[in-house]
Amino acid sequence: MGTGGGSYDERVSTAGPLGEYLRARRELIGPGDVGLPAHGRRRVPGLRREEAALLAGISVDYYLRLEQGRDRHPSTQVLDSLARALMLDAEAAAHLYGLARPAPARPAARRQERVPLGIRQLVGSWSETPAFVHGRHLDVLLANPVATALAPIFTAGVNLLRAVFLDPSVPALYPALTAVAANAVAGLRAQVGAEVDDPRLTELVEELTAGSERFRRLWARHDVTVRAGGGLRVFRHPQVGELELRYEKFTISGTTQSLVVYHAEPGGPSARSLARLARSAAGWREARRARQRTATDQASSAAPVTGWPPARRPPPRSRRGRVADRTRRRTPGRTRHRAADRPRCRRGRRSDSCRPS
Repeated sequence: MGTGGGSYDERVSTAGPLGEYLRARRELIGPGDVGLPAHGRRRVPGLRREEAALLAGISVDYYLRLEQGRDRHPSTQVLDSLARALMLDAEAAAHLYGLARPAPARPAARRQERVPLGIRQLVGSWSETPAFVHGRHLDVLLANPVATALAPIFTAGVNLLRAVFLDPSVPALYPALTAVAANAVAGLRAQVGAEVDDPRLTELVEELTAGSERFRRLWARHDVTVRAGGGLRVFRHPQVGELELRYEKFTISGTTQSLVVYHAEPGGPSARSLARLARSAAGWREARRARQRTATDQASSAAPVTGWPPARRPPPRSRRGRVADRTRRRTPGRTRHRAADRPRCRRGRRSDSCRPS
């Protein structure tokens, strides 16, 4: 997506994901980066289209069709040449191939992402290890208490990308916010791949594009970072000070979700600070449980006692009444007279054969 006018949907639908990616990567490379002389004044950043076509060994007209979206299915040989010409690394080249060979589109309807039960139990069992799970659009789906204590944005329901660019409290948490923001955008690019028409993605990108100039610049670069991996992250915590933690990211099998786990160097100052933070989170959690138990007990004591005195049962019916009930059930629609309602004969006996005169 460029930085020009028009909405995100309009720009993507015109050139397509492949054309947008080629143009963005071309603008990031200067002539000197590939050994070309910089002749004359350039109106646009990066390589010219004819220079990119020359480096890739294809005609200028064919490259123009690719970038404008008029040809969206180049051959593998052309893709290899474009990857070399645009100096793409392995991750960026894989993303290029994915854009040219998109997977079948998913249903447009939104589906709620659910964390597998085993992962929920695993994350909940780590009382001293910060861990959380995020979904395809970087929404936090699950986080244990120590992760939330480490960073409030690690809370279920928070979108990490929106928090990094729009939450005013985040810059104080991350000393290296520039790298965090770049990794977040590149991670989202890797998550969605060629599915740029995803309604949830479109909504998120439009919101962040309108609210953050930094996001507009990073999104226009089309950088890609694979989901799995790890690295080093520094947190500036208001209670325990600075923590230098390593993080590991794991892909959850069968889902588009990722599990992120933070850990400190054993025996180091960050490990001691993390242990203090875990104890604080455990105490806060226990205090919350105690408040919940107290509130439940108070509600139970204040509620009126029901079921006393016990309701009196109706007296048992006579045998004649039970027989009559069974007879009515066996012969629906027919009216049977009780003995007291039958007409009397002349001899004083009651009989169904007697009829009133």
